[in-house]
Amino acid sequence: MNGRSNELIYVIAGKDESLVGAKCQGLVDKLLEPSQRTTGLLDAEAGSLSASDVLDELRTAPFLTDKRVVLVRNADDFVSKNRPLLENYFDKPCPTGRLILVTRTWDARTKLAKKLPKVGKLVKVAQPSRRELPQRLIAYAKDAYDKKLGLPTATLLIELTGDELTRLYSEIDKLALFADAEKVITQRHVESLIGHNRLFNAFAVIEAVVAGNPGQAVERLRGMFAKDKSTEYTVVGAFAFHFRRMFNAKVLLKKGVQRREIENRLRIWGNTDGFFAQLRPMSLKQIGEYHQQLAETDYAIKTGRAKATVAMEQLVLQMATD
Repeated sequence: MNGRSNELIYVIAGKDESLVGAKCQGLVDKLLEPSQRTTGLLDAEAGSLSASDVLDELRTAPFLTDKRVVLVRNADDFVSKNRPLLENYFDKPCPTGRLILVTRTWDARTKLAKKLPKVGKLVKVAQPSRRELPQRLIAYAKDAYDKKLGLPTATLLIELTGDELTRLYSEIDKLALFADAEKVITQRHVESLIGHNRLFNAFAVIEAVVAGNPGQAVERLRGMFAKDKSTEYTVVGAFAFHFRRMFNAKVLLKKGVQRREIENRLRIWGNTDGFFAQLRPMSLKQIGEYHQQLAETDYAIKTGRAKATVAMEQLVLQMATD
């Protein structure tokens, strides 16, 4: 994004709103000085603009600046509806205009996409890999709130919340307020503010699974989805957290470690009697198989092969009837 003269049109494509927003802001900062934006920038949602509005604005002579920048957000439908007009504009863009189209996707096979490299550039905004996420969260907590977020705490947050960066940033916003004057966001903060309800609800489902009561397990799972819309994104993490903790607790019990030490080491809180009652009839092999089935379910959800509500219900039924 160096603002060269042949870059008259930009397409910023990505599904993560926070990352796309940051990329838009960075591009506007490169194209216009703050003092030029009053007369040189039109920043609007696609739904509030017609194609003629956009093209007229781009072709209007600049005032108190050398260029006019038109930023069109959420432009997927706008592009689809106005493809012929945009193709004509891509053929001969106004030299004093800079068009920025913000889309969730950009199909490289279209005629419009093939014209773009001659007059501008495509900026793809990709979600960071899961391995990169903890460091992103650590940096965000420091930059936005001057608070320390350790790697184990960042990892726990991802386990409970999922791997969508926008949602994770939002959770850190809440945690920073919850931590108040404390300079470190701890696992205790995550467990208290974010994890308690999610983990408690998953615990209740697993309790019914272990008891061999599929009807109750499904009813409790459906209750999770009904109470909190974000469950679609967090349910796998909550179950995975429980299964990992159960596996580790079972290993420690086999080694002869005392229950109180296990509770402290694995941070088991709340209904500890219920946790160990769940654990007693289960073998390490069975817990490992549950975790593997959960991983397969997670993959099916993330690749679009299954919906979270349906896939998790099938998994719970399978586990409860084994």
